[in-house]
Amino acid sequence: MGTCCRTSADVGTRLSIPASRPSSLLGEGLDGTVFGVKPLLGQAAAIAEQHLAGALPRRWQHVRHVAAKARRLGVLAECDQEMLEAAAWLHDIGHSPGIAETGFHSLDGARWLLRQGFDSRLAGLVAHHSCASFEAKERGFGETLDSEFAREESATADALWYADMTTGPDGQEFTIEERLAEIRERYGPDHLVTRFWRKAEPVLVEAARRTQARISAQPM
Repeated sequence: MGTCCRTSADVGTRLSIPASRPSSLLGEGLDGTVFGVKPLLGQAAAIAEQHLAGALPRRWQHVRHVAAKARRLGVLAECDQEMLEAAAWLHDIGHSPGIAETGFHSLDGARWLLRQGFDSRLAGLVAHHSCASFEAKERGFGETLDSEFAREESATADALWYADMTTGPDGQEFTIEERLAEIRERYGPDHLVTRFWRKAEPVLVEAARRTQARISAQPM
């Protein structure tokens, strides 16, 4: 896989953001509402913890840090803060052993969310997060993903991709370039994941640049 574009400082900027607390550390009312958190966010965090913390602790660490970053990015112009953070909590839910069906986590997670009664916009953000359409084609699910879930093109979607792809598997702060290099090293040059990122990289870089432009216009 080729290296990520080095000519723009946009994709090389790190954000310093503290990790989110697990949902078990948040107060909960008798009606299930988590104190200090909108109901959707409390529900999303609790579901992510339930399905990932025990079974996939490393994935859970990644998700916690992505959600923390998404919370910070949610203040950017045109971002739907609640939807962004909820999608960040749930973007990797399809990796859970109890939810995975096809082996394509974006599709499995989005389908599961719809079955649980979450709205189609949230499911669509999860389905298409971080260039998932490229992975779908590599796995033979391209038409399926596009027919079942609309791909949102918005500041919210861009910020979700940015939060995910600047956060390492253990919650590390990465640039886009560092994250893609880590993926290549982890999976090897011939793996399906490496192949799809070779094709998807320019699209990811553009989404990162758009998010960085919004950050520059509205410092956090």
